[in-house]
Amino acid sequence: MKMVLLTVSLTIWILIAGPIGITEKGYAMKQDTDSGIIPLPEPVKDSAVSVEKALSNRRSTRSFSEKPLTLQDVAQMLWAAQGITGKGGFRAAPSAGALYPLEIYLAAGNVEKLPPGLYHYRAESHDLEIIIGGDHRSSLWDAALQQSAVRRASAVFLFTGVFPRTMEKYGKRGMQYVLMEAGHAAQNLLLQAEAMGLGHVPIGAFDDEVMREILKIDKHTHPVYMIPVGHK
Repeated sequence: MKMVLLTVSLTIWILIAGPIGITEKGYAMKQDTDSGIIPLPEPVKDSAVSVEKALSNRRSTRSFSEKPLTLQDVAQMLWAAQGITGKGGFRAAPSAGALYPLEIYLAAGNVEKLPPGLYHYRAESHDLEIIIGGDHRSSLWDAALQQSAVRRASAVFLFTGVFPRTMEKYGKRGMQYVLMEAGHAAQNLLLQAEAMGLGHVPIGAFDDEVMREILKIDKHTHPVYMIPVGHK
């Protein structure tokens, strides 16, 4: 009887709450489908590729093979960009006041063991939350002024910034800090991809409003970066 009551209570709560995810500071992300959580493999924290070698070899790649990325590949790059690396929730990229205004999304199209879809990376639990299913690379390609790398890549990493998180403390200067942080996190991802032998290219030319519609993000959140990744 207790189990039945618990199930009914949970069902009522879900119907009332609705399919939304809440980011830090309470800003909501609307979802079009029932949410699902995909645990990610633990990141590798040592390799034979030095930071110096990755820096020396890093070059933008706009053509990719059809070989899929693995879930481990995706997990490693997300961790490099925004993963938890220390006690207290400190992350791989520096953040003004440790406020972490960035939210990273993944548009997966050709990733093993990961259905095509748009996902949100949850750094605290190192997992992916489904936002909406389906392959969105063509829509992103159109939003990015039809740059071929976006449609050819196995996956596209999308960086957004919740500016109020930082501006609440630093005022207008906080806008600059958010953009600086996006650069830190993006370079982390690029160097990690290079160390893994993957092709990658940072893209900043895209239609903000179209990107906002694709990602289903609210007015407090702004698209700031797009990084297509795939095998060379």
